[in-house]
Amino acid sequence: EAAEAAAAAKKSTAKKTKAAERTDLREHLNCVFIGHVDAGKSTFCGQVMLTTGQVDERTMQKYEKEAKEKNRESWFLAYIMDTDEEERAKGKTVQVGRAHFDTDKKRYTILDAPGHKNYVPNMIAGACQADIGVLVISARKGEFETGFERGGQTREHALLAKTLGVRLLLVAVNKMDDPTVEWSEERYKEIMEKLSPFLKQCGYNVKKDVQFVPMSALKGTNVMKRVDPALCPWYTDQCFLEILDALPPTDRKTGAPMRLPIIDKYRDMGTVVEGKVEQGELVEGEKYILLPNRDKVVVEAVSLDEEDVAKAFGGENVKVKLKDISDEDIKPGFVLSCAKNVAPVVRRFEAQLIIVELLEHKSIFSAGYGAILHLHAIAEECSIVELTSQIDKKTGKKSKKPPMFVKSGAVITCIIEVEQNICIETFDACPQLGRFTLRDEGKTIGIGKVLKLLDTPEAGKAE
Repeated sequence: EAAEAAAAAKKSTAKKTKAAERTDLREHLNCVFIGHVDAGKSTFCGQVMLTTGQVDERTMQKYEKEAKEKNRESWFLAYIMDTDEEERAKGKTVQVGRAHFDTDKKRYTILDAPGHKNYVPNMIAGACQADIGVLVISARKGEFETGFERGGQTREHALLAKTLGVRLLLVAVNKMDDPTVEWSEERYKEIMEKLSPFLKQCGYNVKKDVQFVPMSALKGTNVMKRVDPALCPWYTDQCFLEILDALPPTDRKTGAPMRLPIIDKYRDMGTVVEGKVEQGELVEGEKYILLPNRDKVVVEAVSLDEEDVAKAFGGENVKVKLKDISDEDIKPGFVLSCAKNVAPVVRRFEAQLIIVELLEHKSIFSAGYGAILHLHAIAEECSIVELTSQIDKKTGKKSKKPPMFVKSGAVITCIIEVEQNICIETFDACPQLGRFTLRDEGKTIGIGKVLKLLDTPEAGKAE
């Protein structure tokens, strides 16, 4: 018996030190690449991977050959990110591609989001993990204009990025080497002038949170190294990666209670979930609670970019192996929460909402309006219970009387109810779990933040 006990003790101590302590403590940033179809997002991501040395030459030659066979020579860089046959054949990204690269100062994860409007939900899943958005814009004559008109994705993506919590936006003006542009300063300024007022409307502070960079993703100009003055005499500022490295560090709230919204789950010798630690730290071997069902789980292993680690901090994308639960009991949108300070679970909440653009045949927003609520990785059907007040855009004051209905462009507070229990927080407590978008028939109609969690009458039964 003593021998058995000793063996068990040995096992338990071995378990605690299974993963080495973290030595590499460079800051980790998630960058999501967004923009209209064919603005060159995948090519740009591929170029960054190539210049930072993440792809070897043999693979590159294979991709070039494949692209030539399909008569698409300029697509070979995009193949680094678009790995799916269907994506390559059409040249469109569908799923959110992921890749990692590092510079001397920071570690990065690239999320290459799809630009096509049918895939906006996938893009939402990509952007809700991101800290920094890179809005890729094509400077080619005609392409910038289509991406920016009413049906274009440039507008919707910039808006979604802001609500999903992308603090900083780098606007990469791509295809500056195109014959219709040839590094013309006028074109670059024209694009800046057209975009700035729109980004302001989305809630970005253009002077502080937005930076513009001219570049060519296909040739790699101004990505790693600054552009040659002979080619472009008017731009003397930093190149793309220098700007990323110079960004101020983000506050990760390591002391706050742990919150990990789950984006994906699968079976792999046990139950594995993926997501980004929004705040706090995730420790291997600790007990956590999975909401909204309140299942108790133990974290068996935490891995970061395929390496096992003992701890993960806020802002890192992790894969977590869970004990005591089957993968069938987990859905994307569930939240892994620290057991001492459990995240709230509700069905009804009060929110501040900006109505962006209603559908043409449903042009009035009132109580009883039904839409899809997207909040971190949740996508749930919801309905508006009542409008509680309208907010004056200029003064920020609430109206005394609640409005009966509002139209596009209004800012209101309202009460929203969902059918299933969901795990959310107020915006002040944890911004990542407190901002949402409302979509209807595939269009973003509103963006908002959670002000107050309300008890539903039936909440007592669930306990």
